[in-house]
Amino acid sequence: METYGKILLIAMPAFLLLVLFEKWWGWRKEKDTVRNMDMVSSLSSGVTNVTKDVLGLSVAIIAYSWLVQQIAVIHITITWLTYIIAFIAIDFAGYWVHSWSHHINILWNLHIIHHSSEEFNLACALRQSITMFVNPFTFLLIPAALVGIPPIVIATVGPLHLFAQFWYHTQHIGKMGFLEKIIVTPSHHRVHHAINKEYLDKNLGQIFIFWDKLFGTYQEELKEAPPVYGITRPARTWNPIKINFSHLWLMIQDAWHTSNWKEKFILWFKPTGYRPADVIEKYPVYKIDDPYHFEKYDTKASTPLHVWTWVQLMMLLLFVSYFFGSIATINSMGTQYIFWYGGFIFLTVYALTELMDRNPWALFWEAARSGLGLAFLLQQNDWFGSGIYFSPVMYALGAYFIFSF
Repeated sequence: METYGKILLIAMPAFLLLVLFEKWWGWRKEKDTVRNMDMVSSLSSGVTNVTKDVLGLSVAIIAYSWLVQQIAVIHITITWLTYIIAFIAIDFAGYWVHSWSHHINILWNLHIIHHSSEEFNLACALRQSITMFVNPFTFLLIPAALVGIPPIVIATVGPLHLFAQFWYHTQHIGKMGFLEKIIVTPSHHRVHHAINKEYLDKNLGQIFIFWDKLFGTYQEELKEAPPVYGITRPARTWNPIKINFSHLWLMIQDAWHTSNWKEKFILWFKPTGYRPADVIEKYPVYKIDDPYHFEKYDTKASTPLHVWTWVQLMMLLLFVSYFFGSIATINSMGTQYIFWYGGFIFLTVYALTELMDRNPWALFWEAARSGLGLAFLLQQNDWFGSGIYFSPVMYALGAYFIFSF
């Protein structure tokens, strides 16, 4: 937990700078692919994902270390080759998890957030799921366990493999020659994020594109079919927490509403997007049929509101950075403080994105967030031990919470 937090302290500002650089580059080239509210929504989604990971709110049904102990035929000595084998093994597993997430109804809920942006840019790469509380996919690493790749290697390569998927979420890099045959490029991934019928569920590889060519899911980007981004049942909100659970909520409603008892149990495992016939008729849901003619989600916002969203985003990143850098300090106050702090971060994201949606309930959520922040200050006479670094923190944050509300 603490080590991962330290890694994120380096990764977060690096990702933010790259996102802002892409915004500047698009403006300079007169091809801006980044809308402000969409970008803030994406960055907020990234915050919820890494916070959830740091809190350890997911459990692997099978631990990789246990798998190695049980089935390893040999034990590889750690060398540079070990890391390459581990990287390929993780990418192979990633391909299949990604494929199942696109093709099985219940698993789509784990992935919907990543596709929910109607733009394609570096920021949307940060839209990652918070809904995987149980990870059943460790068995896909059986080939790595058989040859005894040490758990420390898998634990090291895993985050690197994830971070290496960031760069290709952009429209500013064209096709890349011979690399198109080996690795996933921006062109490949533009296809993957598109809702054009010829592009749906294609290019599922994460680092290597040859898995798609091997398993029949490859599709080249076509000049005559410019990719259109998003999901066919559009999210219509900036709130990443709502988006994370939107497909699950629809399936729960469908299971409740259908009069066919068999459907109540099987709809979860049907192909993605499946709904019982009687539910479709009684409870229709808007779906984009023509990707070239639909209105992107937007909320009319004044310049002060755009500025305020960035003020709140910077405060959110400040709170998160302190959290990741001071986990040991916060944990020494009591384990429950870690989870209270995590809950405050989630509440901050929820309140901010509800305001971006112009939802009247945003006032309630901001009151809850500011009230919780003030309660922490009064209860601790401090902000989770930060007073040793900045003695007036209690007064500064107290004024901020009051002004924010």
